[in-house]
Amino acid sequence: QINQCWILIITCRTFGSGVFEPFNGTNFYVRSNCPFTLTRFTNNRVGCDITIRRGDNGLLVQLDIIINKVRTVVQNGSIIVEEKRFEPNSNRLKTMLFHKEEIVSLPYHHTYQHIFHYGIYTRLRSSLLPLSVTWRSVPGGIDTMMVELEQELSTDMSGLCGKHTVIGNKQLITESVIAEDTCQTRDPVSPVNTECRKFLSYTLDCLQAETPRYIQLCEENIYGYEKSKYIGCAFFKEIVKLCGRERFIWHRWRSLTKCEEPSCPGNLVYTDEGQAFLPSCSNPSPTLSNQELISSCLCPRDQVLNDRADGYLCVPLPECCCVFAGKSYINGDVRSTKCQSCVCDSGKWQCSENLCPTGCVIEGPFVTTFDGKQYVIPGKCSYVASQCHNWTITIVFSEKAPSLTTVVLQLFQETYIFLKNTVKFGGEEITELHQSDHALVFWESSMYVRVHTSFGMNFQVQMSPEIQLYISAAFLSGLCGNNNDDTTDDFTTSSGIIENSAQPFSRSWSVGSCAVDIPSTCINTDNEIYADEKCSVLNNPTGIFAECHGHIPTNHYHTACIQRTCNCGSSVTQCLCVALGSYAKACASLGVVVGDWRKATNCTLKCQKNLEFSYNMQACNHTCSSLSGADPRCGLGHAPVEGCGCPEGTHLNKGQSCTPKAECPCYHHSGATAPGSVIIDGRKCVCEDGELHCSQDCGCTNGKVCVHCSEDPMNTAQKTCDYISKPTGASRTCESGCYCPYDQYEDHHGNCASLSNCTCVYSGKVFSAGQQVKTNCKTCICGQGQWHCQDEPCPGQCQVYGNGHYQTFDSKWYRFAGQCQYTLVEDDCGNRNGTFSVRVESVPCCDEALTCSRSIILDLQVDGCFSD
Repeated sequence: QINQCWILIITCRTFGSGVFEPFNGTNFYVRSNCPFTLTRFTNNRVGCDITIRRGDNGLLVQLDIIINKVRTVVQNGSIIVEEKRFEPNSNRLKTMLFHKEEIVSLPYHHTYQHIFHYGIYTRLRSSLLPLSVTWRSVPGGIDTMMVELEQELSTDMSGLCGKHTVIGNKQLITESVIAEDTCQTRDPVSPVNTECRKFLSYTLDCLQAETPRYIQLCEENIYGYEKSKYIGCAFFKEIVKLCGRERFIWHRWRSLTKCEEPSCPGNLVYTDEGQAFLPSCSNPSPTLSNQELISSCLCPRDQVLNDRADGYLCVPLPECCCVFAGKSYINGDVRSTKCQSCVCDSGKWQCSENLCPTGCVIEGPFVTTFDGKQYVIPGKCSYVASQCHNWTITIVFSEKAPSLTTVVLQLFQETYIFLKNTVKFGGEEITELHQSDHALVFWESSMYVRVHTSFGMNFQVQMSPEIQLYISAAFLSGLCGNNNDDTTDDFTTSSGIIENSAQPFSRSWSVGSCAVDIPSTCINTDNEIYADEKCSVLNNPTGIFAECHGHIPTNHYHTACIQRTCNCGSSVTQCLCVALGSYAKACASLGVVVGDWRKATNCTLKCQKNLEFSYNMQACNHTCSSLSGADPRCGLGHAPVEGCGCPEGTHLNKGQSCTPKAECPCYHHSGATAPGSVIIDGRKCVCEDGELHCSQDCGCTNGKVCVHCSEDPMNTAQKTCDYISKPTGASRTCESGCYCPYDQYEDHHGNCASLSNCTCVYSGKVFSAGQQVKTNCKTCICGQGQWHCQDEPCPGQCQVYGNGHYQTFDSKWYRFAGQCQYTLVEDDCGNRNGTFSVRVESVPCCDEALTCSRSIILDLQVDGCFSD
């Protein structure tokens, strides 16, 4: 069972030269060229006033509709909309009259009303009242019009349409005429008209007892306009519609009256009952559930109007073209941006999924969350822009202006600080590139720094002229929202509740207390005038940014441009250029090139040294260091950026200037080397065009092989026979060069030998394996590079000479210059059974300070007695 909701339509109509059917269903005729009030009423404080005037040709020559102070005039085939209202001016203290008048084309949409084609008619539908006005324009005026109310109104109504409960037409006419000195209202005249009587003879089964009344109306209507093909035909058609298509007259009335079918433009075909809204390429199925059938011009079966081309041409639906950004594409054409591709299919775009990752944008106080929600930060504070388990991005606003001064990234135990034109890590400045286990940080151009992490969180910082932030990440929180494709929970505060407005949400993510001190309106009149004028370039339909209008609406960027320029803390020109650059960057992110917008808006940038500006700057393979090996900045999929950098054919060096490849140094594991020949890792190398070219051979002799520490690190000190006898704490380093093969060692002659054949050294002489030497009463044999010694008894020796020089039995030398007699050696050792002693005494020379000789006394025990 299907339930239908029927709407009671109450209609007032006028047609021909003056036939009226008011809301109460009666009819009468008025012949006049005076203006009349057709209907006037006020409903829910919305006023409606419709007036009409007929010309001497009997047709309506002016239709005037006023609804809620918006006036619509239909005259001379044109529709003019005039609007008057009072608005507050810029200083908010006075009001000013706003007046706008324009000739409109259809369809026309206004806040209060809509005007559009409705079959062969034109219809105005009010958005404030349950009212619509429909008319048919013909050469010379309007032959038919009607006013329809979709509900009964309890308000008082005046005019020729009367009130639907009022009976009495003469009073309506008298009260509704708008008297003018130059107009006339005449009594109707109804002489016999054979055409009227013949036509109405076929409507007896329909009109029945009302037939005489309609004969009178027909004759009054047609009198004096017998030659007009619109006056009489308009009357006949209304009678046919009244009788309906089941009656005989429906199919014969045109042949009886010689009224021709209306002509249709192009290859459209007329029908008495058809869709009011013509199927078209833009809207192939416009039928509404409650749409009435009406006289209309339609396309032949299985065709639609090609409303994307000039004229009225019907085509099969598959031949419909598509339109994007004002350009037409034929069926099968493909258009692509960086993020998606679309195919024109039967007048509609079939597009792939958007491949560009969602991102959060913070440009001054203007924020766009990951899910696309846009809002304005209320205070110049510090905020958590975005955070997750192991990282946090914090932004700091200037105290003087609503712009960023600092971005801080806390990544595990690492801290990166982004200031204007400077990036710091661990107190040191990053001038080109920094790579850790967690992040790759590098300059893309003089304006942008990119951070690429190992776990997928990436962001970009605009470093000049103002700091701005662009983040791409997933599953997070902060000012940027949570990236879950749901804007309704983007205002989730740090405490976990969803706020309804930006102010409490933003302040919940502030670091410390935060005052509301960013103005929401312009605070400087001169800046406001400047901003209004300069920011309008964004909306210019033929301007430098027009190419992007079809891809990204300018509304948000235009508003941001005006506010940022108005409330600029320093140079308004710089603030303007930053705001315009935000729109250009958004366009570039989709692959839409807007041209040289900086030159067109006087926002050109100056580059340092010999760097050049480009809108298409890429970090990949544009530095000297990138010539020496794989560049980690390549293959990351980031779009080109604008800024200063090195032009094609040059590379950025450490001095931040551009040089040809021939002047680039070469970078390797142990540092950098200038162009030319150099020995690295024991190999002969040549630094040429930023790339090292090294020989694989070290020029080794004596059976040695080349060792490259960068490729095969080892403890090269262990590769000699001499090292075998070294203490275990000796040097353990790798120095590239020529070394003996595996399991062989360099002997003391420079040749390679096995461990068993390693040589040994004693007192500067080289001994082969198996050779022996005697020293300190020991016999030592050379084996495996070391001395293996056997201990034997060895007598000690004590001596004295010169001026008190002594050597002990243990080879200890010392000096003692005593003047007495001393025991040099004895074996008594305090046990009174010694067998000898040797005593010495110094004998002075002529110089008493010197000893020339000594007195030596030897005591020996003979037969138990000592003798000298």
